[in-house]
Amino acid sequence: SSSVFTSGYAPGYAKLNRRGGAGGWSPLDSDHYQWLQVDLGSRKQVTAIATQGRYSSSDWTTRYRLLYSDTGRNWKPYHQDGNIWAFTGNSNTESVVRHDLQHAIVAQYLRIIPLDWSEEGRIGLRLEIYGCPYWADVINFDGQGVISYRFKMKKMKILKDVIALKFKTQGDYITLELRRGRLLLQINLGSNQYGSILGHTSVTSGSLLDDHHWHSVVIERYRRNVNFTLDQHTQHFRTNGEFDHLDLDYELSFGGMPYSGKPISGGRRNFKGCMESINYNGENITDLARRKKLDTSSFRNLTFSCVDTHTFPVFFNATSFLQLSGRREHNMISVGFQFRTWNPNGLFLFSSLADGMLEISLNDGKVTAHINVTQQKNSRVDIASGSGLNDGEWHDVRFLAKENFAMLTVDGDEASAVRTNTPIQITTGGTYHFGGYFLRTQASPSQRSFQGCMQLIQVDDQLADLTAVEQGRLGAFENVSLDMCAIIDRCMPNHCEHGGRCTQTWNSFSCSCDGTGYTGATCHTSVYEQSCEAYKHVGRSSDLYWIDPDGSGPLGPFKVICNMTEDKVWTTVANNLPAQTSVTGSSRERRTVLQLNYSATMEQISAITSSAEHCEQHVAYNCRMSRLLNTPDGTPYTWWVGRGNEKHFYWGGSAPGIQKCSCGIERNCTDPKYHCNCDADQKQWQEDSGLLVYKDHLPVSQVAVGDTNRPGSEAKLTVGPLRCQGDRSYWNAASFNTPSSYLHFSTFQGETSADISFYFKTSAPYGVFLENLGNTDFIRLELKSPTVVSFSFDVGNGPVELNVHSPTPLNDDQWHRVSAERNVKEAILQLDQQYKEVRPAPAQGHTRLELYSQLYVGAAGGQRGFLGCIRSLKMNAVTLDLEERAKVTPGVKPGCSGHCTSFGMYCRNGGKCVEKYNGYSCDCSATAYDGPFCTKDVGGFFEAGTLIRYNLVSDVVAAASSVEGKSVGTSLPMETNLTREDVAFSFSTSSTPSILFYISSKTQDYMAVVLRQNGTLQLRYNLGGLREPFTIDLDQRNLANGQPHSVNITRIERDIYVQLDHYPSVSYTLPEASDTQFNLVKTLFLGKVFETGQIDPVLIEKYNTPGFVGCLSRVQFNSIAPLKAALSTRASAPVSHQGKLVESNCGASPLTIPPMSAATDPWNQKDPDFPFNEERVIPDGVNRNSAIIGGIIAVVIFTILCTLVFLIRYMFRHKGTYHTNEAKGGESSESADTAIIGTDPNFTETIDESKKEWFI
Repeated sequence: SSSVFTSGYAPGYAKLNRRGGAGGWSPLDSDHYQWLQVDLGSRKQVTAIATQGRYSSSDWTTRYRLLYSDTGRNWKPYHQDGNIWAFTGNSNTESVVRHDLQHAIVAQYLRIIPLDWSEEGRIGLRLEIYGCPYWADVINFDGQGVISYRFKMKKMKILKDVIALKFKTQGDYITLELRRGRLLLQINLGSNQYGSILGHTSVTSGSLLDDHHWHSVVIERYRRNVNFTLDQHTQHFRTNGEFDHLDLDYELSFGGMPYSGKPISGGRRNFKGCMESINYNGENITDLARRKKLDTSSFRNLTFSCVDTHTFPVFFNATSFLQLSGRREHNMISVGFQFRTWNPNGLFLFSSLADGMLEISLNDGKVTAHINVTQQKNSRVDIASGSGLNDGEWHDVRFLAKENFAMLTVDGDEASAVRTNTPIQITTGGTYHFGGYFLRTQASPSQRSFQGCMQLIQVDDQLADLTAVEQGRLGAFENVSLDMCAIIDRCMPNHCEHGGRCTQTWNSFSCSCDGTGYTGATCHTSVYEQSCEAYKHVGRSSDLYWIDPDGSGPLGPFKVICNMTEDKVWTTVANNLPAQTSVTGSSRERRTVLQLNYSATMEQISAITSSAEHCEQHVAYNCRMSRLLNTPDGTPYTWWVGRGNEKHFYWGGSAPGIQKCSCGIERNCTDPKYHCNCDADQKQWQEDSGLLVYKDHLPVSQVAVGDTNRPGSEAKLTVGPLRCQGDRSYWNAASFNTPSSYLHFSTFQGETSADISFYFKTSAPYGVFLENLGNTDFIRLELKSPTVVSFSFDVGNGPVELNVHSPTPLNDDQWHRVSAERNVKEAILQLDQQYKEVRPAPAQGHTRLELYSQLYVGAAGGQRGFLGCIRSLKMNAVTLDLEERAKVTPGVKPGCSGHCTSFGMYCRNGGKCVEKYNGYSCDCSATAYDGPFCTKDVGGFFEAGTLIRYNLVSDVVAAASSVEGKSVGTSLPMETNLTREDVAFSFSTSSTPSILFYISSKTQDYMAVVLRQNGTLQLRYNLGGLREPFTIDLDQRNLANGQPHSVNITRIERDIYVQLDHYPSVSYTLPEASDTQFNLVKTLFLGKVFETGQIDPVLIEKYNTPGFVGCLSRVQFNSIAPLKAALSTRASAPVSHQGKLVESNCGASPLTIPPMSAATDPWNQKDPDFPFNEERVIPDGVNRNSAIIGGIIAVVIFTILCTLVFLIRYMFRHKGTYHTNEAKGGESSESADTAIIGTDPNFTETIDESKKEWFI
């Protein structure tokens, strides 16, 4: 022990439960420099430690550290959860506190360092160590010797390897090197013959391995899968290349390279240090070497014990210093030391000179030396050397200064040593402070402390005797740990996920997530939404977006095209195959294989297809004398390869296992003997095209074409982009109907990082969303009150609770999003992506969340149970299937209704939100707009004479609309008298005058909005009671300027409110003499008036000729959208138009999909239309006559073809029987295909997905 209070308190009395002597060990002084040491006699495997206080006293130890060593020197602290671990001790004298070590240690000597002790007494300790015997063969490698293990056969083809060893301190090949304190494993199973797939793989593990302590390595390989384990930390990886055997020559060598046949990176220095327990595939190499069964001739002196070269390190924290003495009043300074640290700054050495100061420090990773002599002018020395020296490795520093000369050398590199010839006179002070200087003196250093280790300290060319310092015979020290370097690499293992860059200081690490697509303290959480569906539900429109389907999972984010239609959301992934790619010169023996590359990896595309409701990919084969599937019974000439690298022999419009094209399914092939148009092998161009819809086979990754080698034979192939619709995981929901209802899933695995996200909606004031329990650890998410969401957990440091407060109640039956994350750095709780609480993890403590029970969604005990809906529950990037579990759980229903309460706000301009099982859609039928959110302008271009007529009263239409139930424009009730009109429209024109908007009646009443000759806008009302119509000049500006202008007019009784463009609303009042009823409204006109009955002659004469020329859009009158009804093909509204009316967006911003720029498009082709080349826009200048002539010719050809088809069918019908090889059961089926589908159960799923594709 460090000291003993009296003889009765000696270490011999410190055994657990002993009462002899004074009942345990107590040191002379109770301070932080005391220790109790145990010698186990030989190296043992230690698995647990137990402590007690001193018997019948007030003395006990409440917190302590454990150090271990093989030699009684060079101590290593016990690490756990990435920290130097502090064990919890006792709180009284008798109770035993036992700790099972998270990982066993092998050592002969153990030291207990008390950190805290009883407040009433002093340090007191009894203890017991638990473990088992340990024995291993050791070989000391001297940097020269190599052990060669020769195989029994000259060449070996090895499928599986297990290499295990402990160390202290390349055709095919496997090498394990120690480089810069890290282990480098290199494996090469061979490259392929083309050299395109390289077999070389290298993996780095560990750091700071040159610490004179034992490290264990296990390499397990089976085929291309490798487990690389270093000190209980395992990396799993797959080797590169396409081979899975290791072809080895006749020997395997340990300790170095015996000859230069295999590649080895860097220098060829052999290993210097010790290895024990070397095993290769069950063979004990160390034992074979001991029994002289192996070649060890390269060793000068082979020893089977580990020779320890001891350096006596010193460990400094932020409050430490070590004071050593040197020569006084000498004219030369010579100091040297080695250091290792993670901090970029720190004080190595400070010394007061007789008339000045010397400081050697670390500044931004460089060593700087600074001398200042106060008596002389210009007597300063400032030199710096090295860079990035805060990398955790040992670095050597030498500094020499004498009259008019100073030199700083780093890592023994004399060539790059920094020298200066400044005239300077030095007189030493004789005292040197290493690692810290806290005295308040006139001359003081720029930095006060150093965190790290030093060793081999030299003062005046003499190596400091640190053993004498430890025994108090030399120098002085404060808060220094001697004979120990407690450096920790906090970036190994790397807690920064998804490629985040780890940087560290002595106490902590941080992650830089720039450019990764992830965020958070450990780059765990994706910054992108999971799908196009999610983007739609935050109100985004069609565009190019980054998505991350598995959130925090291993798949990276990628770009897709999101197309939000009225009722569906389509995700499109483009490929690099140009449309109509020509293929010639291929045969069955030498097929032309076209490889398709997508703008995402296969794993990323699989994530889209697996969660999508429906996927499709359009394929087209244009052929001339080139057969496709060789139907009806032949071996296919062409096939395609889908996901999983499986070949498929069906084509677009067909289904798996049915070797047909779409014309064969629909029974309309040009030659009925074949099931594909191309299989008829005709000299004219034919086409087989259709949609592939079996999503488990998509996308198409290869197409092998095999019949284009005959004269005149040619094929053109088109494979469209992959299009998927819907996101089942986003809408996967369950409704909890009773407080005691819950769903259970397997235990949540989130030891060091866990993320949970979901949406909920409820009317209840509280409820537990989910919880998972362990022995003491747990994790829980809960609605604590109507405005508070709580995230609580315990990883062994005591319960932690985060609460987020909402300014508005959360039990409003609207969807709210909760996301929680816990990692080794912090815990985060976020509500609705706005309100957030962050709690840093304790600097030292447990980091592993260990859970054992099932995961309960809802309250398992029925207390504070959750009532409401939960959907899209993701835990560590895995979506839990709530719907499937809810189907078999009482009290819980799959799905959830009421999405419009949350998302209805996205339906704009009067659009109505319509509930769907998996979301919502916007019904725009009663608005003048269109699109997924009723924001797309519906407009039309009017030529001279174009008009739209809408009957506001119609007996026929009133009856029709009641049958239809819904139409784009609904008639007003018959015989209507109005006291209110709401009119809104937008227009752009350069022509005047014109009538924009006119409502007639069965009386002389009318309302009109006209554009006068000078381009100003006028509103005219004639409701009776006045001699002349009431007119309002709306603006003095010329609005016929080609720009879009919007008009909003509302009349309520006598008050008229008008708003033009973005100007404030202006109010007008009808004269007292005017009537306020618009009697018997009859017809609404746009563009021009063509009406019977009495019409204001001024309108006809001044404004009605030649009619409106320009664009009208968003036209709405009360609940009627006349222009939209006129342009709609579905509508049965009472609307008609004369003249040419062309749909146009009238200069408004259209919702189009912008093509990817060359910079962002990874598959940019020369064709600027790629991948949007399905339709080309014909410019206005094309001659229309040629188009008409082409159309007439096409109609004539089509008529002739139809006649031929009927003649051929008629002839075949009378020629005899037509034999088929269809499946049994075909007699009673609609067609041969339904027979196949009915008799093979494998195809029922496919057909159910798309019956409409085949049964026409």
